[in-house]
Amino acid sequence: MAGRPVDYQRRAELLDAVVDYTVEHGFSELSWRPVAAALGVSPTTLVHRFGTKEQMLQAVLGRLRERIFQATSEAAGERPGLATAVRAVWERASAPDQGAEFRLFFAVYGRALQAPRQFSDFLEHVVADWMDALRDAQGPDIDPATATRTATLVIATIRGLLLDLLATGDRDRVHDAAESFLATLEGSPSGRSTPEQSTLE
Repeated sequence: MAGRPVDYQRRAELLDAVVDYTVEHGFSELSWRPVAAALGVSPTTLVHRFGTKEQMLQAVLGRLRERIFQATSEAAGERPGLATAVRAVWERASAPDQGAEFRLFFAVYGRALQAPRQFSDFLEHVVADWMDALRDAQGPDIDPATATRTATLVIATIRGLLLDLLATGDRDRVHDAAESFLATLEGSPSGRSTPEQSTLE
């Protein structure tokens, strides 16, 4: 075999470390030598694991999106109902210790809109993943068109509120608006938990 086989577990560990570095420093600072020095490896190791710098950046963006989606999904729990799921997403996303992660997320989002071909994978999933999850949270009895419309409004509202919070730091005002929005979901048929779910919450 030409070259060394890829150790996927080690690559995954390095990728998470690179994501952590990027969250702290921003993706504009993502280059071989600083990242390698911070991780205690050689630039050659990163090249072997990721290929080109562009491929490393794509891997970082994909892993960041996966981590955000996984963490908020775990916070919501299994089949919690829309209102509970969205509240869990908001509480996790708006937590002070998540600010750097979401600043990076929105920075990437803006760059992706300017270079859609370069960031096509990010753009393909950045809304679609949440659409599927939020439609499922509304249950099987909701009309698909209604479920899609509601999911679209939820994504737009939560991301808009989060942008406001990151830009202004006005936590009281933004959280008050978020509570008002969440209350509308709790009063909707798709946002209510089933009796069985209510006994578990």
